[in-house]
Amino acid sequence: MKELVEFMAKAMVDNPEQVKVTEIAGSDTLVIEVNVAKEDMGQIIGKKGRNAQAMRLIVNAASAKLRKRVILEIIDQ
Repeated sequence: MKELVEFMAKAMVDNPEQVKVTEIAGSDTLVIEVNVAKEDMGQIIGKKGRNAQAMRLIVNAASAKLRKRVILEIIDQ
């Protein structure tokens, strides 16, 4: 799951080397934190949050096989 989010995030931003993805696993929940540069926040979030929502939709669809709830958080550096 981490690799999927990292691939999507790096494809959207101008500074892909500053994208850092961390994965925090719980018993039935998985939290994925995406750290991007401050100037790339707008590109990750998108207009009215559409890019962020699309990333969350893809991650939730991919997590159906794991039978875990996945939370995607976008954090600026």
